[in-house]
Amino acid sequence: MTKKTSAAAPVLSARALNRATLDRQLLLRPAALPVKAAVEHLLGLQAQNVKPPYHALAARLGGFAPEELSGLMADREVVRIVTMRSTIHTHTADDCLTLRPFVQPARDRELTNFRAGLAGVDLDRLAALARDLVEAEPRTMKQLREALAAEWPGADPQSLAVAARCRLPLVQVTPRGLWGRSGQVALTTAEHWLGRPAEAAPAPESVVRRYLAAFGPASVKDMQTWAGLTRLREAFERLRPELLTFRDEHGTELFDLPDAPRPDPDTPAPPRFLPEFDNLLLSHADRTRVVPAALHGRAWQGNQAFRTLLVDGFLAGVWKTEADALVVEPFGTLDKAEQEAVTAEAERMLRVLDPGASYDIRFGTVVDKR
Repeated sequence: MTKKTSAAAPVLSARALNRATLDRQLLLRPAALPVKAAVEHLLGLQAQNVKPPYHALAARLGGFAPEELSGLMADREVVRIVTMRSTIHTHTADDCLTLRPFVQPARDRELTNFRAGLAGVDLDRLAALARDLVEAEPRTMKQLREALAAEWPGADPQSLAVAARCRLPLVQVTPRGLWGRSGQVALTTAEHWLGRPAEAAPAPESVVRRYLAAFGPASVKDMQTWAGLTRLREAFERLRPELLTFRDEHGTELFDLPDAPRPDPDTPAPPRFLPEFDNLLLSHADRTRVVPAALHGRAWQGNQAFRTLLVDGFLAGVWKTEADALVVEPFGTLDKAEQEAVTAEAERMLRVLDPGASYDIRFGTVVDKR
């Protein structure tokens, strides 16, 4: 259960939590960080599809050019790998080699969902064989399934490939993920791609500090949601003497770094266009600091997330691009000033991501995506 803290701890409103989180997510004002430093600070970027990391940085960094992230990927300074919540993230090489071991218990737990398809399979042997295969040459998931199924013809081929992904730190090799390029998903090990061994999992306390710096103030359950892990309370308790504690409006205990920014709740928050699956919307157990309760579920349809729009720091709509237009679909009425601010931010983002193109900015009808 989420721990309730004493009434003596200061209360942070949803708006105060919103502004603190936006500041740490580099969304209150354009950040002057280098791209690699931003990826590191944010503990990676959701990368289920190719474009979201680029959209995420366009919303956060001043002077960002997509070629910067693409160049880092081509130089193997950042990589695409399954980490938090069993989803693909773009990480720095250093974080790839440390955060993946940190969340490995979750990948081991994920394997229990595939027990029926792995009956009789020696997982250590499978991991060794899969490593040999992908380090000989990058393999697609189809190729991996076929090769492993030849060794275990009685097993479920998809389960065999998932087991390889869970047991090994498999990265997607370029050109997959490069800006303006195409390429199917092909995998090799992080160690082989980066030319150095994986490191031991970092101490949980160090990751707690980094999580709070990027997503705080936050509860234990919030961080467990972000990481896809359990049993992190002990790490928070060991850090308690050096952390500040607050409570939200429901009485849930929140932890924070003493010197982390906690802006005035009335600090202006410009509109921001975020990609699908942005970590801002996925990294807390209680998402009301960004998603008003009345809009719960509006940014999703089944397993598919929509690109989202923030107005005044909170979820306010979804957006999409068409052949010649960026279409904004607000969940409520935007006044004239809000529409002008949203239009200006849309134009800025398009200049970053597609400077040679000409788009109309259109406002669609209010839609319910549920």
